Amino acid sequence: MSGATTADALASGKGHKDENFPVASVLLKPEHRAPVMAFYRFARGADDVADNPAVSADAKLALLGAMRATILGRSDADAASVALRTTMGAHRISPQHALDLLTAFERDCTVDRCADWAALMDYCRYSAMPVGRYVLDVHGEDHATWPASDALCAALQVINHTQDCAKDYRAIGRVYLPLDLMAQHGAKLEDLEQPVATPGLLATIRDLAARSAQLLDESAGFAGQIRDRRLAVEVAIIHRLAVSLTQRLKTRDPLSQRVHHRPYEALGLAALAAASQMVKGRA
Repeated sequence: MSGATTADALASGKGHKDENFPVASVLLKPEHRAPVMAFYRFARGADDVADNPAVSADAKLALLGAMRATILGRSDADAASVALRTTMGAHRISPQHALDLLTAFERDCTVDRCADWAALMDYCRYSAMPVGRYVLDVHGEDHATWPASDALCAALQVINHTQDCAKDYRAIGRVYLPLDLMAQHGAKLEDLEQPVATPGLLATIRDLAARSAQLLDESAGFAGQIRDRRLAVEVAIIHRLAVSLTQRLKTRDPLSQRVHHRPYEALGLAALAAASQMVKGRA
């Protein structure tokens, strides 16, 4: 399969409930959930295009280009992009967040290695940070919250890349682990094909977990900066889940051990984080 006519034809079937962190949960007000879900459907569609191993890079770029043209109002080729464009217009939200996200997925079509930490953070600037910024804009939050949001979103992205490092390599040949860190710790690409992580790969994973923890420290006060109390609670929950996953990556091997939270584990952590944030909100 070298091409596809629409992004819908490449849909993976994955939905917002399949993600590692909450997406537009019931905590958000209904008027805010709808525009957040519009962005998620757009992002899911673009991600499915970029990650499809059966489609050529040129075909993928053509589909993502059609999404970009639709967001810019030059086409109505992609349904999810039309819906998001309409939503952004109604809420007076800049299309830049969506355009930035497309930049990340376009990179995924032609770049399958990450040279160093700076390159990974630059990727996160386009793949993760626009998501948080869009959600904040939907809620009318101050742009002064962006730095903390950026740090949290980058941490979430690095966590996902780290715990899924073997799966990404085996399924689509992509490696987000910085190559210089792998070399520094004596890890090789072939290590990602092993049933158990080698000492060098484990050291790389621990290194990235420590860097994720630093990003989470930078975003520790993010929930407290948010005026919308329901969004603040959701952010507090996401932050707590991320802290827990980072701790696991410091002690577990994602190639042979479970890192993802089981539903009851995530629910317990979410309840604790929500209760703590609500107490802070009343203070």
